[in-house]
Amino acid sequence: MRFSHLGICVSDLSAALAFYGDLLGFEQVSVFETSGDPPSQLLGLPECSLEAVYLRRDGVTIELLKFEETEKSADPLGRPMNRPGLTHLSLRVGDLHATLDDCRRRGVTVLEETLVFFEEFSAGAVFILDPDGGRVELVQSPGPEDLLPGQGG
Repeated sequence: MRFSHLGICVSDLSAALAFYGDLLGFEQVSVFETSGDPPSQLLGLPECSLEAVYLRRDGVTIELLKFEETEKSADPLGRPMNRPGLTHLSLRVGDLHATLDDCRRRGVTVLEETLVFFEEFSAGAVFILDPDGGRVELVQSPGPEDLLPGQGG
């Protein structure tokens, strides 16, 4: 068995494609539109109608789900990290400061208070928000990409 994909409900498909595709480098691999059953049964949403766009980067696939009717979060700082469930996506970047400059130029919300950077290691991390307030962590870290924090390298 293997990882299939991660689903992200979006309120504006164009904005989400610009964020995940144009900004973060995910490439579109397929589009799927459906309504009624069996998707309504699977998703537990009566008479749902949706468009799903599949994007891939670094072997990971995300599914952007645009429903005909979407509930909008009222929290301008995104989903709290201590709420049970999926908290964030994390992407490794080559130059955190340059990536943040690009994010700011494009109007992406950068949670400035979360920025940590260690000059002596040329390493750091920060959270940005997708168009619906979902957190995306950007990480700059030296060493092999397959190492996790605390594993050396």
